[in-house]
Amino acid sequence: MTLSDTPSSPAGADRTFQVDLRGLVDLLSHHLYSSPRVYLRELLQNAVDALTARHGLEPAAPADAFGIRLYADGSVVRVEDDGVGLTEADVHSFLATIGRSSKRAERIAEQRGDFIGQFGIGLLSCFLVADEIHVLSRSARTPDAPVVEWRGRGDGSYTVRALPASARPRPGTTVTLTPRADAGEWTRPAEVHALARHFGSLLRHPVTFGDGTGGPGASVNPEPAPWARTYPTPGTRSRALAAYGEEVFGFTPLDTIELDLPAVGLKGIACVLPETVPAGRRHGHRVHVKGMLLSEQAEEILPEWAFFVRCVVDAESLRPTASRESLYEDDTLAAVRDALAERLRAWIARTAAGDPDLLGRFLQAHHLAVKSLAVHDDEILRMLLPWLPFETTDGHCTLDEFARTHRTVLVTSSVEEFRQVAAIASAAGLGVVNGGYTYDRELVHRLPEIRPEASVADLDPATLTAHLDPVDRETELAATAYLAQARDALAVFDCDVALRTFQPASAPALLLDSREARHERTRSRLAREQQGGLWGDILGHLRQEAPRAQLILNQLNPLVRTAVTIDEPELARTSAEALYGQAAMLSRRPLRPAESSLINRSFLDLLAHALRKDS
Repeated sequence: MTLSDTPSSPAGADRTFQVDLRGLVDLLSHHLYSSPRVYLRELLQNAVDALTARHGLEPAAPADAFGIRLYADGSVVRVEDDGVGLTEADVHSFLATIGRSSKRAERIAEQRGDFIGQFGIGLLSCFLVADEIHVLSRSARTPDAPVVEWRGRGDGSYTVRALPASARPRPGTTVTLTPRADAGEWTRPAEVHALARHFGSLLRHPVTFGDGTGGPGASVNPEPAPWARTYPTPGTRSRALAAYGEEVFGFTPLDTIELDLPAVGLKGIACVLPETVPAGRRHGHRVHVKGMLLSEQAEEILPEWAFFVRCVVDAESLRPTASRESLYEDDTLAAVRDALAERLRAWIARTAAGDPDLLGRFLQAHHLAVKSLAVHDDEILRMLLPWLPFETTDGHCTLDEFARTHRTVLVTSSVEEFRQVAAIASAAGLGVVNGGYTYDRELVHRLPEIRPEASVADLDPATLTAHLDPVDRETELAATAYLAQARDALAVFDCDVALRTFQPASAPALLLDSREARHERTRSRLAREQQGGLWGDILGHLRQEAPRAQLILNQLNPLVRTAVTIDEPELARTSAEALYGQAAMLSRRPLRPAESSLINRSFLDLLAHALRKDS
């Protein structure tokens, strides 16, 4: 697209755009749409809108009085409708002017909400599969107008001519495409039939397909949408909706939730996925607008937390984007999203109240989705928090079960911290919940809202060490020299060493350290590198308060009882490093390079010492 700029143009004069029609057609037809297959959807959509306008002219006509007929034999694709048709003036205005839509015409503006399309450029999609579009139309609005023929070409040129009434005896429009050689994948008879069923299976107007064999044509949409049918019993209806969901999505739903929003003319179903969905993964939903399939990947129809369902819906009032492959984000869509979210909440509430077996299977698969909802929804929190599973020192169980055994519930801030203390805390009779998973710590702290008699506190090292038994004074005095060597060896890790007794006796040592403490020590080391200035003063203050890690040696463990008697300094240091490395590995946190090096060195040193002793 360029601007006209002739030497004779006076300064400041208005200039007009010079449009390269071939380039514009190529841009719109090849970059507006995701796939060539949408050409058939656009032809069906135009036909449906024409039928809608025809019914507006003849409201007394039966709903099935006018229909759409498709034909494909490998050499041509043809779509014929009994719709409102076009006059020659309409053709010049609406087919030959890109960006204008007959559905915006003033005479039918009040009916705009009845039409699928809003942009009037869908016919350009036909250039994805053909170099020429042939349109033959007769107007029902102006019965005495001649039949009009329009031929549009991909280079932006077109011709229009009037034909006698015999060229098309009845009102309506026929669009014929002669496919290019490279478009056979999308224009073979079987593919045209499949695309017609894919896009038009829920259309309210009768649609038939013929392949030139002389038969009456197969119905593309023989039955209405499953939610629009009548069934003898509620159970029959439920099974039919579930079967439809399985046909559309390819899985057997855990349950099927019927959706009905009369204000926007939306009906459909939400199928509960039977298996766990990875956190944050959102499924696309199948959205029809007035029966026409708009998108199979419409994520925007539901909130992010609702990733445990896949929906198929048909709506009257949702607005498609220009390509008609997604939904326009506006107030209507936002309201629909909120209303559908409320339907899912209501289903969860009904299931919690009346079907504990289904609730159990649902929570087993989708507890993360429910936890994300419970964080922000007090009603769901009250209903389901007692039922949600958590990792605890008593195994995986619900908070309700856990709180019956432990009046004080302790919660860790990370998975790493839980793994460090789980076995020791369990042996000490402490009730600890792993709060390191998404949403878990926040939800555990809200347990008193549901069970006022329960108390919740964050687990800290002091709480745990208070439940570890001290050794007798004689044993502690005997281990003083060893503990001093151990503290000196582990000073590089800002780690203190203490001797206690705790269960299980098979655990030689417990390393108490947290991610936050390690971050504090990192800042402390940075402070030591600063020399004066405001920043040095600030970091120096942090250094004074940086918490240290604690390596708690278990006097009940035979290996530790032997280690604390070592009087050889180097061997004492090596054994302390080995105990630290083993405790660090048992915490299952990522090891720092210095820790990995320490583990390797201490193992080799102990091996060398054993070989020297045997020689």
